[in-house]
Amino acid sequence: MTSERRFPVRLDVRNGAVDMSHGSGGRAMAQLIGELFRRYLDNALLAQGNDQALFAPPPGRLVMSTDGHVISPLFFPGGDIGSLAVHGTVNDVAMAGARPLYLAAGFILEEGFPLAELARIVESMANAANAAGVPVVAGDTKVVERGKGDGVFITTTGIGVVPEGILISGDRAEPGDAILVSGSIGDHGVAILSKRENLGFETEIHSDSAALHGLVAAMVEAVGEIHCLRDPTRGGLATTLNELAQQSGVGMQIREDAIPLRPEVAAACELLGLDPLYVANEGKLIGICPPDRADDLLAAMRAHPLGADSAIIGEVVEDPHRFVQMETRFGGSRIVDWLAGEQLPRIC
Repeated sequence: MTSERRFPVRLDVRNGAVDMSHGSGGRAMAQLIGELFRRYLDNALLAQGNDQALFAPPPGRLVMSTDGHVISPLFFPGGDIGSLAVHGTVNDVAMAGARPLYLAAGFILEEGFPLAELARIVESMANAANAAGVPVVAGDTKVVERGKGDGVFITTTGIGVVPEGILISGDRAEPGDAILVSGSIGDHGVAILSKRENLGFETEIHSDSAALHGLVAAMVEAVGEIHCLRDPTRGGLATTLNELAQQSGVGMQIREDAIPLRPEVAAACELLGLDPLYVANEGKLIGICPPDRADDLLAAMRAHPLGADSAIIGEVVEDPHRFVQMETRFGGSRIVDWLAGEQLPRIC
């Protein structure tokens, strides 16, 4: 994104639409960037006006993550693609125990997309970035022909810093470790599906989309010895636990009656034939820590607004097969396997 320029004709945000000239690199593109993107996302580093942001990294180890967002619909109860793009990448960076520092954003726009809706998305992104304290400091905009996109796709890249002494990684789970989750599962996926399919429930289900780095910082401060953190997005809790089991070479044993699940989400999943264990989340995390620190970690999580419904849901076990198994509420046992196929496409 380049520095702001003044033009004799103002961009018609209210009634206009994206056209191919907005991706041409010429006057129209500079006007779009100056009068829409810079209007909402402006900050000192973005205002440098270069093709990159120049900054001095703080002490510590750097961590970087990138994520593409192709969600449908673009607007949903509890958020939109703009806020989701911020939260998704901030959370991926935070899962290393890092403090997110900066974001970069790439927009793929479809010809004909209303500028008013684009402004709404960018404003939401700016509000989410400001609330998280993680500014968007660089970006890019491209336009594709009508029919070759789906309104807006957004890619975000984040960079953060991990303090010395913190080592959190998916390959560090050990037998005996406790498995915790920061709250109810499945909220995001059910909110998206209900909006997409125009399903009416007695209680509207909202996405849990949120930036989790504040919760992570509180957890790290309370219990420095956290082995793993992961946000269970696509594929939900079940798939994420399988990923961690594979990385660490262990098994996982969880208890169905310990997993937080809102009654309305459970009812919606039953109606739609979905298993909530595989439904996406965008504001929850899984934490794995030594068993003697589990109660302290749980208390720290519950003391934070985004972890009020946290629970210990199981433990890590020795298992050469690296299976995730669940004790059902009826006293039986089942293998919680990897997600096969795509239960809910275009969910994030």
